[in-house]
Amino acid sequence: MNEERKIEAEEVEAVTPPPRARVTETFERKRDYLTGFLSGETKPVDEPPANEDLKSNVIDALKSIYDPEIPVDIYELGLIYDVVISEDGDALVTMTLTTPHCPVAESLPNEVELRVLSVPGIRDAEVKLVWDPPWDPSKMSDEARLELGML
Repeated sequence: MNEERKIEAEEVEAVTPPPRARVTETFERKRDYLTGFLSGETKPVDEPPANEDLKSNVIDALKSIYDPEIPVDIYELGLIYDVVISEDGDALVTMTLTTPHCPVAESLPNEVELRVLSVPGIRDAEVKLVWDPPWDPSKMSDEARLELGML
């Protein structure tokens, strides 16, 4: 009962990340039946949108995510630093939060990833949360400043 337990620890340089799930060409994405119904569209879109169109669609999806404490979307708030779309339709979103102690630090990057993945033409999405450069109010757009009464 009074045996001494020994805990062993191993120091490693780096850990390889687990493989990410990818949507391949053989995977058929099911269309949302309401999208076609509400728009009156009767035939599926055959061509994937061009890279710049895809990027603007991703930015539109990001503009639909609002910070829970500030009534401004995260794109206009300046939390999104960069959006890169590869030719294969993989999206890389570099973002930050207002502070490291933000109450949505665990949930907001996941929401961003899910919204980006919901954009037609996106095969995979990755969100990089960075703290350098730190966010400050100067990163907000004029629309966000006007909304918050800072202009």
